[in-house]
Amino acid sequence: MSSEPYPVQQVLAKTVRLAEAFRRTGSFVVLVNVNSVDGKDLLHPITDTEIRFPTERPKDWADIALELGPQASDHLVTKRQWGAFFGTDLDLQLRRRDIDTIVLCGIATNFGVETTAREAYSYGYHQVFAEDAMNALSVEEHRHTCTYIFPRMGRIRSTDEVAAAINCE
Repeated sequence: MSSEPYPVQQVLAKTVRLAEAFRRTGSFVVLVNVNSVDGKDLLHPITDTEIRFPTERPKDWADIALELGPQASDHLVTKRQWGAFFGTDLDLQLRRRDIDTIVLCGIATNFGVETTAREAYSYGYHQVFAEDAMNALSVEEHRHTCTYIFPRMGRIRSTDEVAAAINCE
């Protein structure tokens, strides 16, 4: 599977950098994965493009990358569809901590990250998008979301800019 516009290892390294910066300040870190035992709990709409959940996956398919964690203080969200809010306790956990601003990154920009951003927007969260800590299936898909969607829901920043802001607080 293609992942653009950045190498996956670079996206992972930048995500790790952000998580570590938040952990150093005692901030709430949420790690999100997607998983299903048999795919039956995933959405199955009728679409023009077939989206198949692989029935044969590596054993560690849904594991969080070792470099990223999770750490004991992190909150893990396992989603069953594109967005991290629907059907999870993410909104509850953020509100209990009086968190009103979230930083998003991940793969894929125009699926999981964008859907989560749209959900967060609907819930009234302020959002910051670490553009160089996310990827899509193509450069065009990544750029479209970062050019036309994210600026209407929040602020687009680089990992360097987000890390600098975290370290200033």
